[in-house]
This record gives sequence, C-alpha cells and structure tokens, in this order.
Amino acid sequence: MNAERAVALRWLNGNGTPSTAAGTTWGIPWMEGELRRDEPLRLVDVDTVVPLPMQSWPTAYWPDGSVKWSAHAAVLPDGTGAGCRYAVSRGEGPAPWQRVTVTESEETVTLDTGTIAVTLGKRGGRLLRGIVRQGVRLCEGGDLICVAESRSGSAGERTIREQRFESRVESAVVEQGGPVRAVVRVDGKHRAVAGTREWLPFTLRFYAYAGADSIRVVHTFFYDGNPDEDFIRGLGVRFRVPMRGPLYNRHVRFAGDRGYFAESPKTLHTRRTKGAYRELFERQTAGEPVGFEPDRDEYFLHLLDDSATWDSFKLVQSSSDYYRVAKRTEAACSWLKAAKGRRAGGLAYIGGEGGGLAVGLRDFWEKAPSGFETQGMSQGEAELTVWLWSPDADPMDMRHYDTKTHVESSYEGAEELRATPFGIANTSEWTLWGTAHTPKRDALDAMLELARRPAQLVCEPEHYHRTGAFGYWSLPDRSTPARAELEDRLDGIVAFYKEEVEQRRWYGFWDYGDFMHSYDPVRHVWNYDLGGCAWQNTELAANMWLWVMFLRTGRGDIYRLAEAMTRHTSEVDVYHMGEYAGLGSRHNVVHWGCGCKEARIAMAGLHRYYYYLTADERIGDILDEVKDADYTTVHLDPMRAYFPKDEHPTHARVGPDWAAFSSNWMTRWERYEDTFYRDKIKVGIECIKQANYRLLSGPTYGYYPATGRLAPMGDDNYARHMAICMGAPQVWFELARMLNDPEWEDMLAEFGVYYNLPQERKDELTNGAIGGKSFEHPVLSAAIAAFGAFHRQDAETARRVWTILLGNPYARVRLGEEAERVTYMNSLREIDWINTNEAAQWSLNTVIALELIPEALAGEDAT
Repeated sequence: MNAERAVALRWLNGNGTPSTAAGTTWGIPWMEGELRRDEPLRLVDVDTVVPLPMQSWPTAYWPDGSVKWSAHAAVLPDGTGAGCRYAVSRGEGPAPWQRVTVTESEETVTLDTGTIAVTLGKRGGRLLRGIVRQGVRLCEGGDLICVAESRSGSAGERTIREQRFESRVESAVVEQGGPVRAVVRVDGKHRAVAGTREWLPFTLRFYAYAGADSIRVVHTFFYDGNPDEDFIRGLGVRFRVPMRGPLYNRHVRFAGDRGYFAESPKTLHTRRTKGAYRELFERQTAGEPVGFEPDRDEYFLHLLDDSATWDSFKLVQSSSDYYRVAKRTEAACSWLKAAKGRRAGGLAYIGGEGGGLAVGLRDFWEKAPSGFETQGMSQGEAELTVWLWSPDADPMDMRHYDTKTHVESSYEGAEELRATPFGIANTSEWTLWGTAHTPKRDALDAMLELARRPAQLVCEPEHYHRTGAFGYWSLPDRSTPARAELEDRLDGIVAFYKEEVEQRRWYGFWDYGDFMHSYDPVRHVWNYDLGGCAWQNTELAANMWLWVMFLRTGRGDIYRLAEAMTRHTSEVDVYHMGEYAGLGSRHNVVHWGCGCKEARIAMAGLHRYYYYLTADERIGDILDEVKDADYTTVHLDPMRAYFPKDEHPTHARVGPDWAAFSSNWMTRWERYEDTFYRDKIKVGIECIKQANYRLLSGPTYGYYPATGRLAPMGDDNYARHMAICMGAPQVWFELARMLNDPEWEDMLAEFGVYYNLPQERKDELTNGAIGGKSFEHPVLSAAIAAFGAFHRQDAETARRVWTILLGNPYARVRLGEEAERVTYMNSLREIDWINTNEAAQWSLNTVIALELIPEALAGEDAT
C-alpha cells in the first residue's frame, strides 16, 4: 500500500454523522499487491486528526496473496462530535478504550459491550437468556415464535387447526470475538409447544460493538412446509421484560408516521386531572417519573385506582399504507381503537422504573404485515412481541397462483410446474436497546434513525474506480454534451424505478426489494398476472445495474435500492435447501413459481457486491451455499427441454449456466484461496479454448460437475444472447484480472467483436458454421463488444457499439419527461413501453462502454 495514500470514507446518507454513537462495518477494495495481509491499518477522524480504534480482517485475496477486499468495524461518535469524515491509512491504530467481550460456558454465551450484556442459550429452549445494563436486568428472556394454521379437507368441509411453535436452539457459535465487534451465530428450528413437530429452521446473528447500548440482530428463517396445508398465521420474536414501579411509571412507546404513541397502563388522565395534576400528566406522557404524597394526593390516587388499567397494547401495520394502534384492559375484553396512521416507523419500547427494552424493526412498513404487541403491562413481567408477520393479517399463503403452467401464452419457462417454496428464505433485521430509563423524544428519534437506516461508511466512488472494484465501469462525466445527455438518461432510469417502487407499492414481506419485469399499457399496470412477465427475479442482472450505479455515484438512495433487492433476491428467489439447493427461480407471478430452476438466479456474482461492501455474514452464507450448485443440475438439467438425456451427466450453456458456476467459484477462490475452485474454472476455460471457434462455439456443452469439464456438442446449438445478458461479461472481466490469461481475454474480445458483424463477415470467420439468428438483441452485447473494441483497438466495433446504444429508446428519451399522467385505480404516471430487462442492460452496458470506449462517442449527439 502506498504510504502516502489514505482511503477516504464518508457516511452513506451524506448528511454527517448519525445522531447517536454507532457501530458500523464496511469494506474497502485494494489493487493487487497494494496491501499485504499482515499490514496494519488505522482509522483517523479527518477533521480532528484523532485516531480511532478499528477492527480489521480480510474478506478476499488476489492470486498473489495480497488483500483484494478488507472489512473494518468501528464505533464512531454521535452527532454532537466534530467528525463526519474518516480515512483509513497504513499504520498501527490505538487500542480500543472500550472492548466488547464474549464469555462462553457450557450452556450459554454472553456478549458484553461494556454498556449492556446479552446472554444467549447454546441449546434447547430459551434462546435469549437475558439482557443486563449496569447490573439491572432489563429483559428476562426471548424466543422466536410461530403461530401455524394447518388446513385439511375440501373447501366445503375444511378443518383449520392452529398450533404454536417456539424456537429451539441447536447451536451457538462465536464468529468474531472483538475487541470492537463481536458476532454470535445461533441456529435452530421452531418446535411445537404441544407436540414434537419441528420446522422452519432459522439462523440468527447477534452483533455487539464496544461501548454500544444496542445489539443488532439479523434473522433468517427457511420455509420447509407444505404450502397446501401449512399456513403461517404469525411469525415473530417475544421478549419478557421486568416491570418495576407503580403502574403510572410504566410506559409504552410506538413510533408512528412522525411522532410517537406514548401512554402508560395507568394514565393520569381522569376527568379531575387539572392544575398540578395536569402538569404531572404532561410529565408522565413525556416519560418522566412522577410521584405522589399519600396524604396530599389521597383523592387523586383514589381516582387512579378507580380508572381503567390498560394491560395490553398493539400496533398492526396491515399494509404499506395503513396501521392501527389498539389497547385493552384484559384478555376477556375488547380491543379499543386508539390511533391510526399510514406508515409506522417500526420502533417500540416498554419499561418501568429502572429502564426497559426498545426494539426497532427495519423495513417495518415496507415488509408489512408487521406489528408490535405488548401484554402484561400491569404485571411484574410484560411481554413485548415483534411481529415479522402479524397474526392480525391474513395467514401467509405460499401456494402457487395456478395448478398448471402457461408457457406459450404467458412466457413461463417450463412445462413442469415445480412451483414450490420449500427451501426459500426471508431475512429481517432488528435492533435491541436496553435503556436505563424511559427514552425521551430525541433518544427515540435517534434509535428510529439507526433502526431504519443503519450507520454505513462507504468509500468515495473514485477509490472504487481506481482499484477496479467489480470490473469495468465509468465514473460520471459530463464534459461533453453527448456524455452529459447519457448521464441524464442513466439518472433518469434510476429515478423512474425509485418512484415506481412507491407508485406501484412494490412492498410486502415476500416482495419488497424486487422490481417487475414488463408493462401492460392497456390496463396501465405491470404484468403482475402474466406468467414470466411479472416479478424480475434478477433477470438480466438488474442487481448489477443498481450496484454499479451506486459505485459510480456514491448515492445513498441507489445503495438502499440495491441493498433491498439483494436481500430479497438472495433469499426469496433462491433455494437454500431441498432438491433445488443452489438454484433459483426464473421470473414469475410468484417468486418461486417458475419451473425453470437455474444457477444464474442464485449466482454469487449478483450478491457479492453487498458482501464486500458490508462484510454481511448472511450474504457470506449464501455465497458459500452456491459453490457446488453445478451438482444440482445433474438431477435438473437446465437444457432438458432441448437435449434428451445422453452420455453426459448434465448440460451447461457457457452462459448463463457456466458463467454462474464460474462466478460462484471465483468468489470461493478469492474468499478462501481455495484453488480447487480456481482449477475448475481453468478446466472449463481450457475446454472452451479447444472448441472449434473457442467462445463462439456451442454455447451448450455436455457438463461434468466432478471435474468441471465441458464436452463440445457443436458450434451453433443455442442463442448467444443468453450467454451474455445475465451478468457473464461482468463476471468474466473481473475473472480475467485474476487469471492473467491473455488467451481468455482475447476470447472475450473475439466474441464481442464478432457478435454484431454482418452475417457475410461472420461466415468468413467461422466458415458458415454459426447462423445469424444466434446473435439477437444487439443491445445485450454492448458491454462485451465494447471490451472487444477496447482490447483489439477496433474503431469500427467501437462505433458500432455506440450506434447500438444511442439508437436504443433509453438513450433517446428522458424518462421523467416521457411519463404520461393516466388514470387507473388512481391517477399515476406511466411509460407504456418500459421493461426492466432492457432498462437494466442498456444502463449497465452504457456505463461500461463509457469506461472502455468513450473516445468513440466524441462528437456524437445522444439526443
């Protein structure tokens, strides 16, 4: 690493430091040979020049053994401090002035930040054994809970049975032990409270930062039920919280749209609450402790004894646009409507004298139906339940939308149904605070901000670009009218989709994060009900488009779009267990609905952006899961509809199948220096080199997972656009930097130059062996064609690339100005020719062309 070069960091949201001290983890890319694995790094507050404690570890390596990506953790000052800019440079940093510690016994593991300590069970029931702050127990325990609804019989005589489940821990493993950041992973299943059934495996990670008063939790559950019989009525986590002091000094807080529902089980509001008692009531509502003198306040205390005691409270976010708050006195009585609103913030608190527990659920309304519920506020111990899926909503219905497929009419991918949710997952994030007293409004605001938008440091776009992070892409450049116009188009497409998420309400527990595929201008809706034209499910690398747009701009809003898409597509669209493990489902009305289960949807290349930028361990799990996804194709051949069973174990197209495998293997190689997977990549490349026309041949091969061998099956047996439109070029460009194989780079360049040649010229080069229809949809080829032009210094190919890109509707139209106001169920703005496939590919390929062949655009007019 250059001793004079420091890596500048900034907060993602671009608005200075978070309003509360925050633990954060971030990633930094390095050029090959720039950072040795044993080289110390230090973090400095740029404004105060004060060095800060930091924990560092490598997350990926270059082939020469130097660090490719590093991860770092720190606890940074709150908004009252001076600093909002940081830098990482070479050198020893200071020892932490506070340390997070991990203590293990045979039965438990305890994370202690120095402010709060959380104890977890290693096996059996009682997942969370307690939370203590400065010697005071603020939580007696917590468990995951599930309310299942089983259905049997016909619609006319259906039997519905409700059954309750609680978490049962199978293992708890310390993944990091400090000194700044500690992580404990807990795995288990939900076990019937009355019975022996176990289902819904889960993985929890608890994150503790030195000195912090909060614990971050990442929760993943896996669906392994029968969708025709097993309906999840409610899914959440329940905490037991000690209630101390008189009822009027106990408090409930729910974040609303802008303020807070703030009440007590024994409110001081009576028809006689006037004068000094009115002032006490105001103090009580603000969360301040109040007291009375028995002699002086005897009558008012009598009034309080006579008033209702509210034992239970709940907030139900039933959709992305409506929530309600209710309370009741006891189980035998009705719920009283207390408040309603549109979008609750996702923060709840209960406590009494000596403190309590606050919980913030991220994406609270975006992933509705969700909720909070508390019971026992008048007792010595209350329960606070965080509902990931509220039982006040309809049960979770995992069935497919039909009993047959619709291939010809609706673009579904296979005649076999295979519409199973068995093996998919869903990940949620929440934050726990143990507080010494009932938090005031400013403290609640700080908690809510951190829960909804976790503190995240990022590098400047120039650093990502300088180090070649994730391959080729360009920084924004408005130096000429043509380039400025293209930048406007790129920004406009992102702005359109950002607005469309809100306008079309692309929200919900199983949907949030995904975009839709294509549009129906007659009904003024996206094709939500048309087979393979509904949800996108990573088709044509929409994930890569969003991440590259973040890398080049540093914009926080784009980061959050990409983050939500990654959380969704890596969990819901992918199989983590069962017969399709390692594969994902092609685009469909239901995310798991298409009969095409393919490696491209689950490939590491789509999700590693988020892993390296954040060191997120759950995404790391998913990258590990897919390393041997090629074996799953033995019993589910991706080309089974085109090639009968033959002498090969299975078949693979160079892209998207082998490209997906190679992205999985490249990620495994760089993360663990596992040369077994590097060698599988090399075997495949050598096989392609031996084909008649190298990468131009095929693109379908017989495939042998045990060795990685690709067996040739001819030179023109499938469409070439499928080889390059699902992220293959982006993976292969980065792979080329690691392999240092000039012939592989020349093969990529050859493919790019060849793709858009006139057929006569193609016939000359390949002796007429490859037909013209194999190279359709030129816009999909623009990235690899730009690489071909760059690598071979081919001006003609470069001009052809820009002709393709500038001739595309996305280059000619300003999306914001093109949108028309129409009326559907309500007034909305639409672009009636939009489709996400082309929006993503045009954007991604234009960004790459601007990096590789910008000079060919000089003098062009993008309008």
